[in-house]
Amino acid sequence: MSEEYPRRGRNWFTAIGVLFMIVAGITLVRDIIIWSPDFMVDFIFDSNINPQKISLASIAFGMFMIILGFRKKNVQIR
Repeated sequence: MSEEYPRRGRNWFTAIGVLFMIVAGITLVRDIIIWSPDFMVDFIFDSNINPQKISLASIAFGMFMIILGFRKKNVQIR
């Protein structure tokens, strides 16, 4: 591990957070391409549970995992 970047997230929390954010971002971009942005806003603010709300929750969870990954101590390699 490089001593140059001491706050770098090198644990599985950061990796899982990035993975959640990428998958959720792909889902949102796909839905914006299939539907229009107007429909996306309608889907986000209606009362039903739909993929758009799950994607927003996944982005929030991914951010939480990344923050948690930066707060934890880096993994030491033997």
